[in-house]
Amino acid sequence: MRIKLDYGRTGLEVDLPDQHLVGPLHIRDAQPLANPEQAIVDAINRPIGTPPLAELAKGRKSACILICDITRPVPNKLILPPMLHILEQQGIPRDEIMILIATGLHRPNQGNELEEMVGPDIVKHYRIENHFGKKLSDHEFLGVTPNGVPAYIDKRYVHADLKITTGLIEPHLMAGYSGGRKVICPGIAALETVKIWHGPKFLEHPKADCGFVEGNPVHEENTRIAKMAGCDFIVNVTIDGQRRVTWVGAGDMEKAWHEGVRFVEGVVRVPVAEPMDVVVTSCAGYPLDTTWYQAIKGLTGALPIVKQGGTIVLVASLTEGIGSPEFQHLIADNPDLTAFIQRILGKDYFVMDQWQLEEFVKVVKRCKVKVVTQGLDGATLRKCHVEPAASVEQAVADCLTEYGPNAKVAVIPKGPYVLPYVGS
Repeated sequence: MRIKLDYGRTGLEVDLPDQHLVGPLHIRDAQPLANPEQAIVDAINRPIGTPPLAELAKGRKSACILICDITRPVPNKLILPPMLHILEQQGIPRDEIMILIATGLHRPNQGNELEEMVGPDIVKHYRIENHFGKKLSDHEFLGVTPNGVPAYIDKRYVHADLKITTGLIEPHLMAGYSGGRKVICPGIAALETVKIWHGPKFLEHPKADCGFVEGNPVHEENTRIAKMAGCDFIVNVTIDGQRRVTWVGAGDMEKAWHEGVRFVEGVVRVPVAEPMDVVVTSCAGYPLDTTWYQAIKGLTGALPIVKQGGTIVLVASLTEGIGSPEFQHLIADNPDLTAFIQRILGKDYFVMDQWQLEEFVKVVKRCKVKVVTQGLDGATLRKCHVEPAASVEQAVADCLTEYGPNAKVAVIPKGPYVLPYVGS
C-alpha cells in the first residue's frame, strides 16, 4: 500500500506490504466547520462559563493575549482578528493590547515566522512580544504550590488588566491534552517553575501521559499555577488532519477546555486489536518535526501499541537539528541512559529540557527506534540512541526479517495527533 506520512512541509510517500499492515490509523472523521471564522465569533459572543468577551472588556485599560509559538499549528489568523476588534471596540487602546507568544523554554519567533503565525496585518499593527523563560526578572513570583512548585509567571501577563489565552487541544505526552491552562504553564512560566513541574516527581507518575486528565499530576499542577496567574477568557480550537477547524470553545479556562477535551477524546482515540511488532509513525510534519526534541512526541504517541521488544520507525524532517543547546549538551553528557535516570532522580542534577530525554527513555525501555530523516546524519542519530534508516521501506523490511512472517505493522501517518490504544 502506498501511504503518505506527514514529514516536513511536503510529506513522504512510502510503500508498505499489505499483508503485514494494520491501518493506516487516522483520527475519526470530524466534520470541519463550514465557516470557522463565524464559529469563532459565535463562541466569543456565547462563551462557556463566562460573560461574552465584549462584556469582560468593558472598563479594562489593558489586555494581554497569549498565543502558542511556531511549534503549534494554531489558526491564529482566524482567532485573533475578532478578539482584537472587540477589545478596541470596548475602549482598550491598541497600544495597550499585547500579543505575547507563549514560547515556554523554546526559542523566540520573529520575522517571517510571525507573519506565518498571525498574518502580516496583525504583525504590522499590533505589539507582539516573545516570552523568555530563562529571564527570571521578567516573571512575577506568585507563591509556592502545595506540591512545592515555585510559580513564576511572565509579568506582562500577570499585570495585564484583561488576561486572554488561545490554544489548540490535542493529545500531549505529559499533560494529557494541550490547550487551556498549558499556554500559561509552561507557556509563560520561568525555568525555575518548569524544572520542578517537569521533574521526575511528576513525570514518573503512571498517569502523566497522553490522554489522561483525571489523576494526572502534571495536568493538575499546571491548572493550579494557571489559576494562580489568573485567566479571564480562553479561545481554544481543535483541528483535523488537514488542519481545518473542527471545534471552537471560548470562555472559562477550565469549563471550555474540558468541553474541548471531551470532543477530542471522541475523535483521536483509535483502537488496535493487539500490540504491534512495528509502528511506523511521524511527528505530524512541519512545524512539529523540525527538531529531535519535538520529534520525541511522535515516539511517545506510538508507544501504547508497540510490543515489548518491538520497533518504532519514525519519520521526521529535523531541519533544525537536535534542539536547544541545553538539549544537545544533555544528550552528549548522558551516553548511558540508565545512569541518566539515576542522575535526575537524585537531588543534585538538573539540565533544561531533561524531561524530554526522560520521556525518550520510557520509549527505549520498551522498544527499538529507527529514524528516517534528511536533517541529521547517522552518527548524530546514534548518539541520540536511535538507529538511522535510509528509508521507511528498508527499515520495515529489516524489522520483518527480525520479527518473522506473521509480524504486524501499524502505520500512523499523522503521528501524535492520533491516540492509539490496544482494545476495541
